[in-house]
Amino acid sequence: MTRLGQAAVRTTPLSPEELVNYARKGGCQGIAWTYNEPTIWMEYAIDGAKLAKAQGLYTVFVTNGYVGLEALDAIGPYLDAYRVDFKGRMEGSRFYREVAKIKNPRPILEAVTRARKKWNMHVEIITNVVPGYNDSPEELRDIARTILENLGKETPWHVTRFYPYLELGHLPPTPIEKLEEAREIGMTAGLEFVYLGNVPDHPGEHTYCNKCGKAVIERMGYYVSIHGLEDKNCRFCGNALPIVGEIL
Repeated sequence: MTRLGQAAVRTTPLSPEELVNYARKGGCQGIAWTYNEPTIWMEYAIDGAKLAKAQGLYTVFVTNGYVGLEALDAIGPYLDAYRVDFKGRMEGSRFYREVAKIKNPRPILEAVTRARKKWNMHVEIITNVVPGYNDSPEELRDIARTILENLGKETPWHVTRFYPYLELGHLPPTPIEKLEEAREIGMTAGLEFVYLGNVPDHPGEHTYCNKCGKAVIERMGYYVSIHGLEDKNCRFCGNALPIVGEIL
């Protein structure tokens, strides 16, 4: 979507009011600003999030996280969840330097920490594991440690499979074994909810109780089976799980 010029895309203007009404009529629980980077239309997102919260909808930002703190504070009161990319370690990341062209990614960490601690947003981190760029055990360990120390052990970390495309089309897809290794690195570091992504029908996509280890939520693509919960507690051991939102 970001690669297409305006003339190549047929769009329909949608005001913040129309957006919220459309979501409510469709029976949606909330609105997520995603796919295109939402900070590029921050004013629109702020207006929409205000209206959505007033109508009882939840709100989510899916973002690269590179946002000024003033802008974050403007929308902070109206966001429930904040899903951010950590594309590499905060120091010496080849991916940030060569692909993202970001010399200093630490403002991303500063912003997501503020979202979590000042605005009490539910935060999740995603790392697309790219062969040769951010897949070394040392770098994955650094990312896991950064999440643990700044956002807490219950913060979900999604390590997702890379597929070759555009400038990185010459690279192979991420081996499943590398993603499994990344998950093990995260769990060993102390993170309690580490997921594989872009790997349909893999047990690493499920949610496991952080006390007894039993699967409580199973996923296959967009299909979700919630069989191991009673309210928000593990059905097997009674442990209260840090689940945000409604379970339908």
